[in-house]
Amino acid sequence: MKVLLADQNPERSRALEARLAAVPGLALCRPDPAEPLAEAVARLGPEVVIVDIARPDRDGLEHIRRAYAEEPRPIVMFVDADDPGFMAQAIAAGVCSYNVVGAALPDVRPIVHAAVAIFQRFRGMEEELRRAERALAERAAIAAAKACLMRTRGIGEADAYRWLRRRAMDRGRRIGEVAAELLADLGLGEEAGGRKR
Repeated sequence: MKVLLADQNPERSRALEARLAAVPGLALCRPDPAEPLAEAVARLGPEVVIVDIARPDRDGLEHIRRAYAEEPRPIVMFVDADDPGFMAQAIAAGVCSYNVVGAALPDVRPIVHAAVAIFQRFRGMEEELRRAERALAERAAIAAAKACLMRTRGIGEADAYRWLRRRAMDRGRRIGEVAAELLADLGLGEEAGGRKR
């Protein structure tokens, strides 16, 4: 597992580096000095990002937000002080594991593995949500296209659906795609599902 360690706390960063170096199968990498986090993640391609900051830092959160948006990865954050407001902002920015630590560092390995598991679960839920949204949009497009065909051709619902199905088969496409195309041709694309996709 490749881990990127980005820090603002040199002393604790050295301790983290020592802990991580002792984990079998883990390769540690660091950003170049002054390199933005998003660029370091894109360049180095880590599987996990660890951010070690000395104090709540809103500018640092913006770098995390950008890195997560551009190259989603599990992000582990270590901070010196408890700040519930900052924690909420960090999680919203993409942090999977928010850890307040003092002088003694906890065992880093289970924290990293837990962050990976949480990240994978969250990404799976996001994909399920996107699939559900696509399915709803497709159903709305089919219903709107059927209504349009019924109105313009004077046919029943079953015949309208058969028309869409036949056209989809002829073109080797999904019925939802054919329905959306028909609505777009008629200038009704936004009417079907609330917005174009």
